[in-house]
Amino acid sequence: MACEMNPKIRKRQDDDNGEPLAQYAALPWRLGREVEILLVTSRDTRRWIIPKGWPMKGRSPHGAAAMEASEEAGLVGKIEKEKLGSFHYRKRLKNESVFLCRVDVFPMRVTRQRKNWREMDQRVTQWFPCVTAAKQVVEPELKQLILAFGETFAKAA
Repeated sequence: MACEMNPKIRKRQDDDNGEPLAQYAALPWRLGREVEILLVTSRDTRRWIIPKGWPMKGRSPHGAAAMEASEEAGLVGKIEKEKLGSFHYRKRLKNESVFLCRVDVFPMRVTRQRKNWREMDQRVTQWFPCVTAAKQVVEPELKQLILAFGETFAKAA
C-alpha cells in the first residue's frame, strides 16, 4: 500500500482538479545526548525520507503514520495525535505519472526497532542528529520541520 497508488486515489486527484493528495508520515525521534531522527531510504530512488504512506481505511491519520513506521522501519513507540506540520512533494509512479502530495507529519517517540519487519530487505534505516537529518532530505518543507522540531528540544535544554 505504501508504494502503489490505487486507481480510486488516482481518480480522486483527477476529480479534485490536481489538488494535493493526502499522505501521512511519522517523524521518528529519540533523545540521547541530543535529539536524533530516524530516516529510511525510498525503495526506488534510495533517497532519505521519513516513513510515509496513503490513508488507510479504518485508521486515523496518526494511526496510518504509525503503521507506515512499523512496516518501513520496524519502529515501535508513541505517536502523537496532533500533527507537527506538513510538507509537499511530487510522487512519481512506475508508469511515470506524477502527483502532488501533501504529507501530514506526526512525531513518534521511538522506544525500539524490531529485529525483523515487513520492508527491511527493501530499505536502509539510520539515526541522524536533527541538523544532519535535515541536510539528508530533499524536500525543503521537510527540512524545516526537522530543524524546527530539533530547536524545540534545544530551547528546552
